[in-house]
Amino acid sequence: MRYEEIGQRVKAFRLASGLSADEVAQKIGISRTALYRVEKGEIAKIDTLERLSDLLEVSLPTLLGVGIEYMPSAVSYFERTRQLEETADQIIVLAGPVSFLLASDGFEKALHTLLEESVPGDVPQRQRLLADVTSVLDILRQRKEAYRRRRPNIVNLVSADQIARFLNNGLMGKPDLPDVVRRERHTLARGEIEHLAALIEADDLGVQIGLVTDTLPMNGFQIFRQADRSTLTISPFRLGEQPNIRVGVAMATSAPEALKLHHKIVTDAWRTAMKGPTAAAYLRELLSADTSAPTTRSPRRPEAKTKAV
Repeated sequence: MRYEEIGQRVKAFRLASGLSADEVAQKIGISRTALYRVEKGEIAKIDTLERLSDLLEVSLPTLLGVGIEYMPSAVSYFERTRQLEETADQIIVLAGPVSFLLASDGFEKALHTLLEESVPGDVPQRQRLLADVTSVLDILRQRKEAYRRRRPNIVNLVSADQIARFLNNGLMGKPDLPDVVRRERHTLARGEIEHLAALIEADDLGVQIGLVTDTLPMNGFQIFRQADRSTLTISPFRLGEQPNIRVGVAMATSAPEALKLHHKIVTDAWRTAMKGPTAAAYLRELLSADTSAPTTRSPRRPEAKTKAV
């Protein structure tokens, strides 16, 4: 049993609950110091974990990492992602059109506005959801800092159709925005695709990007590879086009069958994806065809060369 990972899950679900460490400790009858020891990965009594499970509304098997770990909150999902990234040697990302670790500074600056826009004005518990936005942004900042410090290898697969749609729609948290704002968000989307093209042209050995012309799963997923194990996460939460941090359930598992099946998706998609100069040329042509008005035109997709992950 990996007590450090149990502690990480406790922290992720505690953050998602909106309760402070003091509040959680008081409600389950332990000291704050004892709770922090649990979160740091020290051995915890099973009855303590059971009380945490009840309070945080998460099953005990999920806290223990038995089978599939379910995360109904974007806060807990992004915190678990941060934890996994901190020890990963390689990260395989199938999500788009924006992968946060590779996103531009402009995208990060716009993210607060986008995520707040994605929370409807009449939704129940809106203030709590806005507090979640703040928590998510704090976690994202920590993720980017850790990535810049550690520089794990990244394999990023992005749908070519999603990129074209992203350029057409712009970087928006909701559809009913004034025309002047829509034009600004369209410019932000162009900047993000230009940034992606520049990343591909930089030919960084630690960052491999493939543009997929075939159908990809609706929910994105990531595989975190460590020296002694790998973990798969599947998530409906997204930060780019039509951001969502409110609705859905993310999952994490280290089950060999799940990893094998999802790695096959990656291998098959990578084999036929556009890469290197071919991918960069596609994006540059897409950008040159784009205007400030919505467009449905897409450039011709060149033949992709085969390359193994």
